[in-house]
Amino acid sequence: MRLAKWVLCAVGLLSIGFGVSMAAQGSKPQEPDVLSALLTEVRGLRQAMEQMASAGPRVQLALGRLQLQEQRVNTMIRRLETLRDAVAKAEKDRATTQGQLSTMENMFKSDTPPSAEDRNPMTAMMEALKKAVAAGDAEVQRLQSEEAQLQQQIAAEQGRWAEINKALEDLERAFRR
Repeated sequence: MRLAKWVLCAVGLLSIGFGVSMAAQGSKPQEPDVLSALLTEVRGLRQAMEQMASAGPRVQLALGRLQLQEQRVNTMIRRLETLRDAVAKAEKDRATTQGQLSTMENMFKSDTPPSAEDRNPMTAMMEALKKAVAAGDAEVQRLQSEEAQLQQQIAAEQGRWAEINKALEDLERAFRR
């Protein structure tokens, strides 16, 4: 009987040990899963912190560039407005000079042409007016050419502004992730 009790106790202890062993094995695989998940999460947080730390200076640099580019564009636009005013004034001056020349030419063609003594000074004045009209034409063309160049420069600067603005938008999208 004693032997039967010992066998029964041994079988009971073995089954309890086997059950505990199985339970322990079932919980061990979960621990590495939890640990690996935590490790992955810590690595992800570290990467996010590194990205944030490096992105701050990039954002500040891009904002500074954007502001400088905006100032350049605004300065060029003011210069363009001044240039357009100069073109309008040069065109007006040229038209006035052309009007004076036309008036003098009409005096020569009229039914009562100027007297001989008035003719020489008027002819000299007409020559001066013709030179002034030619100089006015040249000035208008020069200013219009400068205006066209400035418009091209403004378009290029606005393109650079758009590129910098796009870079800022890309950084903003990266932060949202």
